[in-house]
Amino acid sequence: MNELGFFKNPTQITYGMGAIQRGLRGIIDGNQFKNVLIITDKGILKAGLVDQITNQLGDLNYAIYDETQSNPTVKNCEEAKTNLMEINADVVVAIGGGSSIDVAKAVCLLATNDGSINDYEGIDQFKNDLLPLVAIPTTAGTASEVTNFTVITDEERQYKLTVGGVRLSPKWALVDPLVTKSLPPSITAETGLDALVHAIESYTSKMATPISKTLAREAIRKISANLRQAVFNGDNLVARDNMLMGSLLAGLAFNNTRLGNCHALSHPISAIYGVAHGVTNSILIPHIMEFNAPAVPELFSDIAEDMGENMEGLTLMERAEAAVQAVKKLSKDIKIPSDFSSFNMDESQIDRMAIDAMKSGNIAVNPRITRYEDVVNLYKKAIGGAELARV
Repeated sequence: MNELGFFKNPTQITYGMGAIQRGLRGIIDGNQFKNVLIITDKGILKAGLVDQITNQLGDLNYAIYDETQSNPTVKNCEEAKTNLMEINADVVVAIGGGSSIDVAKAVCLLATNDGSINDYEGIDQFKNDLLPLVAIPTTAGTASEVTNFTVITDEERQYKLTVGGVRLSPKWALVDPLVTKSLPPSITAETGLDALVHAIESYTSKMATPISKTLAREAIRKISANLRQAVFNGDNLVARDNMLMGSLLAGLAFNNTRLGNCHALSHPISAIYGVAHGVTNSILIPHIMEFNAPAVPELFSDIAEDMGENMEGLTLMERAEAAVQAVKKLSKDIKIPSDFSSFNMDESQIDRMAIDAMKSGNIAVNPRITRYEDVVNLYKKAIGGAELARV
């Protein structure tokens, strides 16, 4: 653990039931914004959630971009930027999951910096401050509303690029549990497990600090105790509230620590096969935990405790293994696939995916030293009993 690590949170957060109604118009009026670009996806638009924004805009000029894909693309960013320029937007409001918020971050960057989002891969590769962004999450998952990264898929290269920097964080986040009520069970499950992965990887990161570890452990407790209820009874607002707070806490934690092998390995899979980010992380995480546990068993013992496992009489390594089993059990209960056997993964792509995964900065902060061969083996384990297609 990095005992002397710093903690950053540049985003102003408004949290609670009705946060959108209480916070959005005040932000717009307080900053005298006149032209608003709303970035979302068709599912959110169809659910009527965008109405909660447009109803507050009155006679202000606004446009809606609703073509965001589940794995947002360079094309999404370019299209949304065109909409932004057409209305001369002075603020962007993103409502949706991490995909919509990630596109919004990229567009706010491109509004004040020339070129393509491809030009800014890495950390602090852009010169100018971003256009202001209000982020409204509709899932308890990515916590993109408080993080300083955006992940965009370059479809031509079948590659996910990460752009980062403190200035990339949204200026405001309106975090409202009521918005998550309409989330279907499958999306609740995969995004909720993704939030748990964030907490686990942040807690075990080499960059973890006392502050980030406190946030990550509370996130683990809230998510593991409420995810089943949120999946199987979406009207349970207590569970929805705890899940959204857990996701937020995990985001605040990993925004300061980065993540680990699970996210490094997940991006190539999503880029090539289009598997949803939450599903990919959910399938990979037990394998990553089994790999990492021998390096930091005391940390995985803490995770097992936070997930409510009975560890009386167990050795340290048995306690660490209990954490792995707790995650497997939770995944099974909420119907997350145990492997990628249904996604027609191609064995010939493993080498390419491993090479891309090794480029991720998350590998460097993973608690166990990870080499190319380790990544290949982890991919093979995660594929499971698939009939591997060959070109």
